[in-house]
Amino acid sequence: MKKNLLFAIAGCGAMLLSANTAKAQETVVVEETVVTEVPVECKTQYSTSWKDNWFIQLGAGIQIPYVDHYLNTGKDKRHITALYNVGFGHWFSPYLGFRITGYYGKMHLDWAKTSSANMANANADLMWDMFNSIAGPKADRVFSIIPFVGVGGTYTWGFDPTYAAIPDGDGHRKTKEWTLPVSAGIQLRLRLCKYVDFFAEGRVNFYGDNFNNVASGDPIEANVNVYGGFLFNIGGRKYNAYNPCEYLGYINNLNNQVNNLRGELATTAAALAAAEAQLPCPEVVAQEVVVQAPMLTSVRFKINSAVITDEEMVNVYNVAEWMKANPNVNVLVQGYADKDTGTSAYNMELSQRRGQAVVDALVNYGIDSSRLTIQANGSDVQPYDENNWNRIVIFTQP
Repeated sequence: MKKNLLFAIAGCGAMLLSANTAKAQETVVVEETVVTEVPVECKTQYSTSWKDNWFIQLGAGIQIPYVDHYLNTGKDKRHITALYNVGFGHWFSPYLGFRITGYYGKMHLDWAKTSSANMANANADLMWDMFNSIAGPKADRVFSIIPFVGVGGTYTWGFDPTYAAIPDGDGHRKTKEWTLPVSAGIQLRLRLCKYVDFFAEGRVNFYGDNFNNVASGDPIEANVNVYGGFLFNIGGRKYNAYNPCEYLGYINNLNNQVNNLRGELATTAAALAAAEAQLPCPEVVAQEVVVQAPMLTSVRFKINSAVITDEEMVNVYNVAEWMKANPNVNVLVQGYADKDTGTSAYNMELSQRRGQAVVDALVNYGIDSSRLTIQANGSDVQPYDENNWNRIVIFTQP
């Protein structure tokens, strides 16, 4: 930083008449800025991107219908038939998600011992991740319990017209039926790897009285589904975490640096006042003084990332300007990673990529790469006690 200090002496006679005043040092008052602290809740907030946390599910199982006249003779047994399932969905937060899922199977509605029908069903479900809500979000949780509710539509066809009790509009016996069920169920999910989960699920679809093409008896009928299969997590499950208190220590450090600079400014101002009081009468030629500002900037990164955010790019720009103002100074770019995530080997590579990203940005701002040296420290060295602060690049002079 360059400053031009121009000292001009005018009116020698006036200075001679006020010799006592000239011998005294001028008192400089530096006003302190009072910062009012705003209470901050130090609670980690989680969110997801619409691009992440999509999944596809494939499964198979059984279904058991509970309908009127099923056990009309008192001797019939309920027929268990195969059920096939496919669906897709998205977790739009760590706690809630939705999915569209479809089922197909053949049912034996044996009120006459010979009747059966084909069934195709589609549901839109709202899902709740119980463990994430109670124990806190964890993308790699091994076991999860997920209750859900849904609405949908069911098309059944192939009824035997001999036993169908509901006529169609032409006076014939109906052989197909549309119904609109509501449903509830629970899913148990076991993580196999980042991209694949095994699931077991139970669902009950509730229908009106005409689900089995017979309108009599109880007003509510049901179809119980039990099935399992695999969930394929596209890109894996991941959450974005943010804690407003992460940066408090960093901000306090900057405030301390500001206070130190304020004190240095007060000392410099007092020295300047003393020098002005002792100046001789002849005119003093202005001279240019080069002041090197201290290098105080660092660059913070998000978890598992070597991408410089727009906010942190301001700090990279300030370092570039500082190096331009101090062309004879080289800089050591030290990269770090937090020890609570990733292996030591992975974190060493991550800190190297963070340092390289900063060096590339400095070069883009006009700094010769020969003045920059990268030192990857990984997570074996932690410059800060607060772990979240260690996803950082720090600048020093070698």
